[in-house]
Amino acid sequence: MKRTTIMLLLVMCILSACSVNSHYNSKKPHHTESGFQNIYYHDDTGFVDFLAWKWEQLFKDSPEADDFTFEIDARQHQLLKTNQVKTSLTWIGHATFLIQLNGLNILTDPQFSERASPVSWAGPKRVVAAAMELSDLPEIDAVIISHDHYDSLDVASVKALVTHNTQRSLSFLVPLGMKSWFDELGLVDIQVIELDWGQSHLLNGLRFTAEPSQHWSKRTLFDAYDRLWASWVIESADRRIFFAGDTGYAPHFKQIGHKYGGFDIALLPIGGYEPRWFMKPYHVNPEEAVKIHLDIRSRYSVAMHWGTFVLTDEALDEPPLELRKALNKYQLPEAEFEVYKHGETRFF
Repeated sequence: MKRTTIMLLLVMCILSACSVNSHYNSKKPHHTESGFQNIYYHDDTGFVDFLAWKWEQLFKDSPEADDFTFEIDARQHQLLKTNQVKTSLTWIGHATFLIQLNGLNILTDPQFSERASPVSWAGPKRVVAAAMELSDLPEIDAVIISHDHYDSLDVASVKALVTHNTQRSLSFLVPLGMKSWFDELGLVDIQVIELDWGQSHLLNGLRFTAEPSQHWSKRTLFDAYDRLWASWVIESADRRIFFAGDTGYAPHFKQIGHKYGGFDIALLPIGGYEPRWFMKPYHVNPEEAVKIHLDIRSRYSVAMHWGTFVLTDEALDEPPLELRKALNKYQLPEAEFEVYKHGETRFF
């Protein structure tokens, strides 16, 4: 019996790769010796809860990809290839944006594949094709990654971006612990900058800073919390942009608002929130997105993380309707927190 127990522990240790956090700093509350953790929420919605959610879905009329159609707006895409002057923002889908700022082309959480999955034949499938193909993009200078889940960090998209760039140097800005993942891909001619919360990196006149969010990392059954997750701040001399990534609602955002004094543009998630008993710690609903908008003192926010993949139980077209209700509740004009069509571009 004792030998069996030891063998079992050894197998579990091997499966989990006996994770050790080489970045561990005992003075940082989001660090652990084996990885990272949230500061304001520690109860993990684990595999048992996941199974309970999936069992619950069997008795629900859950949304399916074929139930929805969304319009794509590609009217400005040709201009983006040559734009070097105007600040622009294009929602490609889900959490993927093209930001043009100070002559740099920046991409967030690139996901251009048909599925948000480790395999191409199963997993959440796109309802809307990526509103810009990789070949339609200008060459990219910087890619910011919020976390390592498959709907935000896609291997095929990362590799294709490296191939896409022939003239410009490509940099990936990633949360702490993620550089080794990129190293294992064996990609050449890229720079991977790994940052902890509160750390910054200057790139061609822009400052990129990783800031807290409330989420988690996981790409397999055995690497939960091995790599950090983050929101991001992009600053030029005259403009400040906030990218929330994927997150639950937490005190982080009031702290970020106080630290920076406000944002010109914020990209905030509004989808992926049902059922609340399971999703609430890690995914904001539209009303909580409005609270983030207020907490960070954003002058103008744009919705993301909705209408692209069927990931959770709410209807794909529900988040914009709930966002409108929340804005009315907080007596905010709808023009202050907008929902773009897939592919829509705005110039600032």
